[in-house]
Amino acid sequence: MNFRRGQSTLEYVILILIVVAALLTMQVYMKRGVQGRWKSAVDDMGDQYDPNSTALNLVYNYDTSSSSEVRVETMPGKSEYVTMRYDNTISSESKKGVWTTPMK
Repeated sequence: MNFRRGQSTLEYVILILIVVAALLTMQVYMKRGVQGRWKSAVDDMGDQYDPNSTALNLVYNYDTSSSSEVRVETMPGKSEYVTMRYDNTISSESKKGVWTTPMK
């Protein structure tokens, strides 16, 4: 009687291993299917903004300004000289853009 019980358990283990192997094999196909669906949905949205497109031109004006001040002080210490450096930098940047359509 014990022999039949062991054989039945072995059959269940083999069946479970076959099911797990089938699921692992199908995982690649499922992933590809989902990625294909996403690509199709994105393609259906239409053309998005392309900075290299010739349909529109964008003209930028950049303005940058900067001023720096560096001060170095050397002071004698007990047995050596001590050097202190002070940096002060002020900078600003602005960008303005205008959309234009190309002449045909």
